[in-house]
Amino acid sequence: MKRVLLTIAILMSLAPPVVFGQRGQLANAGRLGLNVTSLEEVLRLPEDQVDLATATLISSEYWSDFVQGRQYLDRLDTMAMVVRTRLRQQRLPTDQRAIPAINQYLFEELGFKPISHANDPNDLFLHSVMDRRQGYCLSLSILYLSIAERLGLDVYGVVVPGHFFVRYERGRVRFNIETTSGGASPTDEHYLTKFHVPKGGRDSLYMKNLTKRQTLGCFFNNLGNVYSEIGDMKTARVALERAVTINPGLSESRANLGNIYLQEGRANDSVHQYQAALQLNPGDPKTYNNLGNAYMAIDQGNAAASSYRQAIQYDPNFVDAYRNLALLFTRQEQYGEALSQLNRALALDSRNVQVYVQLGELYYRMDQYDKGLLQFRKAQSLKADSAEAYYGVGICQTKLGQTHEAIQALGQALVLKPGMLAALVDLGTAYFDQGNYDLAIQYYRRAAATKPDDARILFNLGSAYLKKDDFDQAVNAYLQVVKMDPKVGDAHHGLAYAFYRLGKYDLAWNHINAAKKLGIKVPDDLFQAIQSRLK
Repeated sequence: MKRVLLTIAILMSLAPPVVFGQRGQLANAGRLGLNVTSLEEVLRLPEDQVDLATATLISSEYWSDFVQGRQYLDRLDTMAMVVRTRLRQQRLPTDQRAIPAINQYLFEELGFKPISHANDPNDLFLHSVMDRRQGYCLSLSILYLSIAERLGLDVYGVVVPGHFFVRYERGRVRFNIETTSGGASPTDEHYLTKFHVPKGGRDSLYMKNLTKRQTLGCFFNNLGNVYSEIGDMKTARVALERAVTINPGLSESRANLGNIYLQEGRANDSVHQYQAALQLNPGDPKTYNNLGNAYMAIDQGNAAASSYRQAIQYDPNFVDAYRNLALLFTRQEQYGEALSQLNRALALDSRNVQVYVQLGELYYRMDQYDKGLLQFRKAQSLKADSAEAYYGVGICQTKLGQTHEAIQALGQALVLKPGMLAALVDLGTAYFDQGNYDLAIQYYRRAAATKPDDARILFNLGSAYLKKDDFDQAVNAYLQVVKMDPKVGDAHHGLAYAFYRLGKYDLAWNHINAAKKLGIKVPDDLFQAIQSRLK
């Protein structure tokens, strides 16, 4: 018998071919869920027909064209057969006594282990867990549940805030299984305390045995986060909307969907999701902080302030909440309040680069450029590659009349972050003020390429061309400005002068009158010169 077991173990490591007749011997044989090819089909299945492994491997195949889900299903079948064979050898029934056999096989013999940080998107997927023999709480639990369902065990997924584990429950026998600790059995109290599980109402999923569909909802939640991390926001939104549809009582899914909506500019929708998340988990400071950001996006300052204060109430060490509250006060020109919040943030984290940058920006707004420069310098000393710190140094030096030094600082900001729009514009303006219109045009053009719908940038570009007597290019830039906003009187003034110099007096006359109607004081000599050419 040892020889047979050795053969099966070798096959496991080599991704075995199908063993004919094998599936008929497993508890999940004949389920419709084994033959579906899309997640939409999975979600249409009755609960008792869902095959958890098949559903998650469909996501693996979508993630990577190189994944062959069928191969991994065969490997899972083999793993389940190994466990069942060992139980039969020991004359043990397939009940709670199977759990030690699974634990020994997965965590001791095969060496599956938890990862310390879930920072690799691949670690979510079942195929990657099986290949690397490592994963985090949810992905290891899905592996465990996939084997258990092939053995017909009463094992369920269980979710708490920020964590996932599994549980065996049949009749009066009930115990938890921690897949990140080699299958250990912590008590419910352990999870309630460690993960600050809120007292849930009937809609909450925390600490309850999940159905396979609900476990998939948790998987979709994490899947949405994975796609968000790689910048595929559309797929992230679809996954998270699925998660919320399946598990409306899971606060994490609500909060994460709110984050996606906020990034997409759907602030009102994000407010709804954050509020729903807080009803389920009312003590979550991060969600209160994000709710404050959503209120900021729709200019509800009082609601934003209340949300940030709630975040701080639940987590007095939440530096970002102090920073966001300071940002709100800065926008409201309550500079003393803003300064107070930033000083509290510094007291908690004296090496936080972002706080020093924000302090620099605050002093800049207060016209205290020396103090602003000092804060930006501190940020530089902590992080030499901070583009924001170099930019802040540059704008303060500009105000202090240190033009040469400002140009160097703004240029270094662009070395570190070539697409930094504010640095491009301000560097263009610095060269404009020096009379170096060629370089001013160069940076304004780069800024316009970065944000082509910004009328202010195009106006500056037109003004630089005008200074060079390049009237055709000036007209082109100014026309784009008035097309975006016909009420920019200075652009009409620029067009009047450029058209006059090009000999297009009718057009010059139209624009100089438009400028006057918009309240621009145009030079009398230009007005009279254009008027005289029309006679």
